[in-house]
Amino acid sequence: MIPAPAPGVEPTANQAADAKPAAIQPGASPEDRQKTYDAWKDRVLRRKRKWDLAARELERAQREYNCGRRDVCRCRQPLRSAGPGIKKTLDYKKKIEEKKKAADDAKEQLENMQEDARKAGVPTSVREEQ
Repeated sequence: MIPAPAPGVEPTANQAADAKPAAIQPGASPEDRQKTYDAWKDRVLRRKRKWDLAARELERAQREYNCGRRDVCRCRQPLRSAGPGIKKTLDYKKKIEEKKKAADDAKEQLENMQEDARKAGVPTSVREEQ
């Protein structure tokens, strides 16, 4: 839960963006419903962009790792010192694991937000729009 800002203090952009839009109220006017739908749609799209960025970063890290492995395989000469190569491989694998965790967390947050939107009464066409 996001704490309320102190009196006289403006909420930050992150706090304003993460605040949940209101749920759909029975008997609300069509304009109010559309405002709520738009708020949920914007919120879900921001989260989806975050997930897309994390997934792209993961793919790029995996491509970099695979390109490095191909370069080593093309070199048919035995390596004189495997130490730096092993360290580089471990660094790449650690980087890939971090990116994978970030992408998985972003996907989980997106799914949770879509579930919150469903519970708030937002139609599927709004919350899962491409």
